[in-house]
Amino acid sequence: MNRRRAWRPLLLLLIVTMLVLAPPAALAKQPANVGSTASAWVFAPNPVATSGNQNLLDNKDADSEELNDELFVVTLTDLDGSGFLRGTWAVVVSETGNPAFETDGTYYYTRHDDRFEQVMGYYWTTQSQLYLRSLGFGTGLYAAVNADQQRVRINQWGVDNSFATDHPRDEMRFGKGGVDDAEDADVILHELGHQIHFSQGFAFASSEADAISEGFGDYWAATITGHPCVADWDSVSYTSTAPHCLRRTDLDLHYPADLDGRIHHDGQIWSRALWDIRGALGNVVADTIIVNGQWNFTGTTMPQLATATWNWAKLTYGNGSAQAAAVLAAFQARGILP
Repeated sequence: MNRRRAWRPLLLLLIVTMLVLAPPAALAKQPANVGSTASAWVFAPNPVATSGNQNLLDNKDADSEELNDELFVVTLTDLDGSGFLRGTWAVVVSETGNPAFETDGTYYYTRHDDRFEQVMGYYWTTQSQLYLRSLGFGTGLYAAVNADQQRVRINQWGVDNSFATDHPRDEMRFGKGGVDDAEDADVILHELGHQIHFSQGFAFASSEADAISEGFGDYWAATITGHPCVADWDSVSYTSTAPHCLRRTDLDLHYPADLDGRIHHDGQIWSRALWDIRGALGNVVADTIIVNGQWNFTGTTMPQLATATWNWAKLTYGNGSAQAAAVLAAFQARGILP
C-alpha cells in the first residue's frame, strides 16, 4: 500500500492551512488529542484516474492491492476538534455503519470500510470551498459562494445515484450500488456544483437551465482535478467501453444541433465551452469569470448565461481584453453565441 504518497493536486491553491474558526463543541465523547487538522487516506480523485488502469473492478467494496496503491495521504482541515468529521465547511450527518471517530488525528480507512467514504465526503467538500476562497470568494474580493457547512449523508440512499438539495438546508446524499458514489471525488464535486448554483440564486427554470447546471457540475469536478473524464471510477460499474467516463467535458457537441432534451447529455455542450475557457485562460482566471458570471441567473437558455458570463469578463477585464475574447470564442465554438 502506498501509504506515504502525498496528494499533490494539480491546483496547488487547494492546499490551504486555516485557523480554527470555532472552539470544539461540548460532546459526550471527547477525544484525547485532536486539533483542527488531521491526516487521512483518500482517492484523489479516483483510482482509475490516478492509475490509468481501466480494468479496476468494484468487487462488492472489496479491498485490493491495486486499489490500496491509489490511496493518498492528505490533510483534513477546518475540523472542529470533536474527533468526528465535523468542520467549518462540511459535516457528516449520517452514515451506514459506525461514524468516523478518531482520537489521534488519523483517519486511515480503506474502501471496504464505509468510514472511507465519510472521509472522502468531508475532504472533497472542504477542498471545494477552500478552492473558491483561494479565488477570492468570501475573502473580501468577491461575495462568498456556498460558504456554509454542507451536510453529507453517505450510502443511505439505496440506489446508484446521488443528489444535492438546499431544502430545508444544504445537503448532499450519496448512494450505493456498484462503486459507492462517494468513493469518487468527481461525484462529490459534481454535486457541489449544484450547491454552488443554489447559493448563487440560479433559477432552474427550464430543461436547458437544468442542463447548464449539470454541465457546470461536471466542469467543477474537472477544473479541480484537471481531468476531463468525469467519474471514471464510479462508472466502471455501468460502462462497457474504455476509457470509463460517466461524462466528458471535452466532447465536440454543438448548440442547438446536439440538444436532445436529456439534461446530462446536453450539459456536455456547456461543460465543453467552460473547459475551453479554462484551456485558454488557466483555471484561476477562467473559474473566477465562470463563477462570477452566473450570479442570480434567472434565464432559461445557454445563450443567456453565456452572454452574462461574457459581459462579466468585459466589465472586469475590458471590452477588448484577451480574457473577454477567450470567453466569446469558447461560446462561439460551441454555437452558443453567434
